[in-house]
Amino acid sequence: MSYNIKEIASMAGVSKSTASRVISGKGYASQEVRDRVLGVVEQLQYKPNAVARAMVAKRTNNIGVIVFREKQPIVSHPLYGKLIDSILLAAERRGYSVFLKTDQEMSVRSTDYMLEQRVDGLILISRLQKNVIDHVKKFNVPYLMVNGSTDDPDVIHLVSNDEVGGGRAAAYLHGLGHRKFFVIAGPQEHRSHNLRLKGFRLGLQQLGVDESDVSVIPSMESDFAHGCRLMNEHWETFNRGGYTVLFTTNDMLALGAMKVLLEKSVHIPGQVAVMGFDDIDFAAAYTPSLTTVKVDTDRMGHDAVDLLDRLIHQDQDLSKLYEYASEIMLRQST
Repeated sequence: MSYNIKEIASMAGVSKSTASRVISGKGYASQEVRDRVLGVVEQLQYKPNAVARAMVAKRTNNIGVIVFREKQPIVSHPLYGKLIDSILLAAERRGYSVFLKTDQEMSVRSTDYMLEQRVDGLILISRLQKNVIDHVKKFNVPYLMVNGSTDDPDVIHLVSNDEVGGGRAAAYLHGLGHRKFFVIAGPQEHRSHNLRLKGFRLGLQQLGVDESDVSVIPSMESDFAHGCRLMNEHWETFNRGGYTVLFTTNDMLALGAMKVLLEKSVHIPGQVAVMGFDDIDFAAAYTPSLTTVKVDTDRMGHDAVDLLDRLIHQDQDLSKLYEYASEIMLRQST
């Protein structure tokens, strides 16, 4: 049998407002009254209704996480999956429950769903259109972006410093003595792939590498299959060009291309060094293991929840941009 706060108050011989103060822990009540009310609560194993608590506190302790991504996979994506895991862990530690939704249409419907759940705040992951941000702003709900960027000066966003990471990859490979670079670059409309390629090319340029010694193959997708396909399609160019490095703008492209190289009996790293970007779990598990530039998804996810919590509690002393340094993970492929 379930009981409401009015019945608890009656059985304890106090008013409804007094019972509510004792149960919520807010406001004054004598020790004798507290003991009576809490005795009834324990006897009946009463648990306050979550909706009722939310109405009083004007908070639900729920946050919404939306991943905006047009192509599959989404939640099982090796990078976004790690980021979501980090967010869920951090949210649990702070006492939040999480509504998770994916949106392939880049629409406002997902945000409407979250607002209907009366979430206290929103974490918006990956790139999204300006109309989504404009829509969220109308409802005065705290929100921030992760792994995406916007020209809107009001948006707090957390991003990996991909351009610097690309430059570090170039400097590391150049430092090993490489001078001929073959690059498979993921979709350039995506912020991360664009900046990684930009940083890599700029880094080589600053090191005095001629543009003619850098061959860039664009990829419409960023998955394992496209890494395989593009390496196969451009094998003759790669094989005859004297390239000693394969750099890709994410790990899945690198692993796909490596599969083809190994099938063609290319020794890695003896003949060709291979380097990716992200540091997904597969990178360390592959043979040879993949040298890559690490994106710190653990810290980004944790900080996203921490910053959203501060926004929910109306902390105004927050920066608009949080950038995360990229670390090179040295493994067998270089």
